[in-house]
Amino acid sequence: MLFKKNTYTYKKINNCEIQADVFIPKNSANGKAILWLHPGGLIFGSREMLLKEQLELYIKCGFTVISLDYRLAPETKLIDIIQDVQDGYNWILEQGPKLFNIDPKQISIIGHSAGGYLALNIGCFSNPKPLSIVTFYGYGDITGDWYSKPDPNYLKEPIVTKELAFRGVNNEIVSCSNFTGFNDPRWLFYLYLRQQGLWLNEVTGFNISKEPEKFNKYCPAFNVTPEFPPTMLIHGNQDTDVPFTLSEQMARVLENKKVPNKLIILDRLGHMFDRGPDTSIKGSKEIKQVFDSVINFLNEI
Repeated sequence: MLFKKNTYTYKKINNCEIQADVFIPKNSANGKAILWLHPGGLIFGSREMLLKEQLELYIKCGFTVISLDYRLAPETKLIDIIQDVQDGYNWILEQGPKLFNIDPKQISIIGHSAGGYLALNIGCFSNPKPLSIVTFYGYGDITGDWYSKPDPNYLKEPIVTKELAFRGVNNEIVSCSNFTGFNDPRWLFYLYLRQQGLWLNEVTGFNISKEPEKFNKYCPAFNVTPEFPPTMLIHGNQDTDVPFTLSEQMARVLENKKVPNKLIILDRLGHMFDRGPDTSIKGSKEIKQVFDSVINFLNEI
């Protein structure tokens, strides 16, 4: 075993315990840490989505890895989801040195998809800021047509009815929901929202056509300052869930603010490109090179 795993409750809301898994290298821990944020459109997913081969790569390079849950929409709205991640980050800063021997000045954030979006929010609004940020197929702007109008790619899928979609929604707070396949109730809810162009409404509680000004604070691309952490953005140019132009947009914003950044656009690859058997670190030379670049980026800062 390369690591020791501990699970902590970093926050409790009513009866909902919001947890983090901490993976501590058994050898050569260097004080550096990675806060890992899971994908799932803010609707589904959990800290357990961190792939074993990616975890082992980070561990072998000496990083302590903290995989964080956060409350999920629509039961919890975006303002509180972002607050959960901020609270998790603050918990790592405050408790990490004594609980798992990390250097609070050496924390980087890696986020995938919605996790990448949350990572960019932390880059904007945290103090102190993380050492660096890496996003896989993430986004810094939620105001575009891709999230606020019916999505043509998802409309190719069987249409999900409102009745079926809302079977996946609870009245109680949800902080983790492992994806169990394309019949997963919360996946069907997400699919319904994308087919109807209702994701923004359900996740934020606002209507962008009536209250567009309320969305600015939820868009990292609108809130970058020169103090933003050095950032690596990774995206496939065949992504049909999050357009790769969102990473290009974020790179331009960072460049304009003179924030060190690196953009990697992968030809012919789509969303969640790193999670398939043929596009894993072990299964693809191209993906291995991507993760080598991630490790180099984290170590160079």
